Amino acid sequence: MQTRHFAVAAILTMLPVLGGGLSVQAADPGQVRQLLETGMCQGCDLSGADLSQAHLIGADLRDANLQGANLTEANLEGADLTSANLKNADMTDAYLTNASLNDTNLTNVNLTRATVYYADVAGAVMQDVNLTDAAVLGTGISIGGE
Repeated sequence: MQTRHFAVAAILTMLPVLGGGLSVQAADPGQVRQLLETGMCQGCDLSGADLSQAHLIGADLRDANLQGANLTEANLEGADLTSANLKNADMTDAYLTNASLNDTNLTNVNLTRATVYYADVAGAVMQDVNLTDAAVLGTGISIGGE
């Protein structure tokens, strides 16, 4: 019986490699689950995670690695992303009202149509941020270089 369970586990482990169309992500599935269930994931590896449409209101994501994560339509209202790595993240249509982005890496982040109200961005790295049609208010990010 144990041999059959081992074989099934081996096949399931290989599915992402053999799946071709399936994307292999570096995100720790247990940490993704932890974030979605508790809203607490300080220092987690969520790189490449699909967190689209996630309700992450008030989430603790300090020092988290969200590089390349899909945060499309995610609600990050009041979330603490201090010192997080959001490089290459897709935050299209995301909500970042009252979020803390202090010392966060926002390099090449897509904030198209995002709502960014009163977010704290002190010390954040903001290179090549896409703010197309974003709503920005009370936040130290400028649209159009103004």
